[in-house]
Amino acid sequence: MSSTQLRVFLLFSAGYFVSYVFRGVNLGFAPFITHDLGLSATDLGLLTSLYFLGFAGAQIPAGVLLDHFGARRVTAATLLFAALGIWVFGAAQSVGVMMAGRLLIGVGVSVCLGAAFKALAHHFATARLPLMNGLVMAIGGFGGVMVGSPLTWVLGFASWRAVCIGLGLLTVMVALAQWTLAPDKKETHHQASLGAQFKGTLHILRSGAFWKIASFSVVTQGVFYAMQSLWVGAWLRDVQGFEPQQAAALVSILGFAMMAGCLGFGAAARSLERRGISLHAFCGIGMALYVLTQLLIMFKAPLPAGLLWAAYGIFGGTGILSYAVMARHFPAQMIGRVNTTLTLIIFLLIFGFQIGVGAVLSYWPASGGHYPQAAHMTVWGILVALQVLSAIWYTLPGRKSVRPSEVSAEQQA
Repeated sequence: MSSTQLRVFLLFSAGYFVSYVFRGVNLGFAPFITHDLGLSATDLGLLTSLYFLGFAGAQIPAGVLLDHFGARRVTAATLLFAALGIWVFGAAQSVGVMMAGRLLIGVGVSVCLGAAFKALAHHFATARLPLMNGLVMAIGGFGGVMVGSPLTWVLGFASWRAVCIGLGLLTVMVALAQWTLAPDKKETHHQASLGAQFKGTLHILRSGAFWKIASFSVVTQGVFYAMQSLWVGAWLRDVQGFEPQQAAALVSILGFAMMAGCLGFGAAARSLERRGISLHAFCGIGMALYVLTQLLIMFKAPLPAGLLWAAYGIFGGTGILSYAVMARHFPAQMIGRVNTTLTLIIFLLIFGFQIGVGAVLSYWPASGGHYPQAAHMTVWGILVALQVLSAIWYTLPGRKSVRPSEVSAEQQA
């Protein structure tokens, strides 16, 4: 790896790490803000999910901006909105203002993942993208670790509002580092108007190959991140009976396991392709194992909790390999829009799942902030059924690839 490649990897991974911390920080904040503001499960789900709504809503314009102005400029600028959002969230005295701050955070970090994948696609060979994308996801996954036991420890001596101030300062530092240190990639193709680039995005949404690749992964990723960033803690406390400190430790184990899974699956993908196993098939196997792990947890398989939740983390992130699959089916100059379009769909599902889980749980009366096991089992049963249906679509015979020549010059621009 050259020095330039290393710089690209570290700087854009740092941006995704910040994005991931913001994604799950309400997991640690939840008991405090619920107590302070008297929130229900539905209220908490809506408040937390606004991050994902802001993230999703910005994806299409973000993809166009990434392809038009480049990853360095767009990411550094939008991260400043995230810093402002967490400061608004931390200073808020009402739920409405907190919601506005959470929405602004989502918009501010909306380009972090797509920008990282775009920058890697420009600076690394296509064959190395599954591994490099996996490494970025692993570093982002460390943000999931940080919102477990480390955040619980910090909240033992610092208020959640003080933590918000610190996160805002960290975000500004990352933005400045990207602006000053990240290299610009010289584009070799003609830069079309923004209007023409939006037409390219519409082509992606009409592509049968895009939906074939995305079908299973968007649902599994939607479920995984909706649960990891909020509702896993409730399951651990309400269904499995863990104390808050034990639940936080398992959340951190899940985060570490996700990091390991991203690295392991990214490294294994290239090796298995040489043996005739396609990346599409390998990705599907990993996601199927994630569904199986959820069933083992639901039906209380006689295995250590740490092992089951490690498996949940390892297999939960395998759908991210679909980004590398996409990079092989669309022209390089469209990768920013392809990545952000895929991310848009994932985050819309996360938004819907987080609200939906809260709404279903709220059908049962809470006792001391806890919901009955039947409520959680109903939620998990619905989510598993949706994943099974999407898996059937993913595996049915159909068109799985497109040729760059099928995209007009205007749409590629």
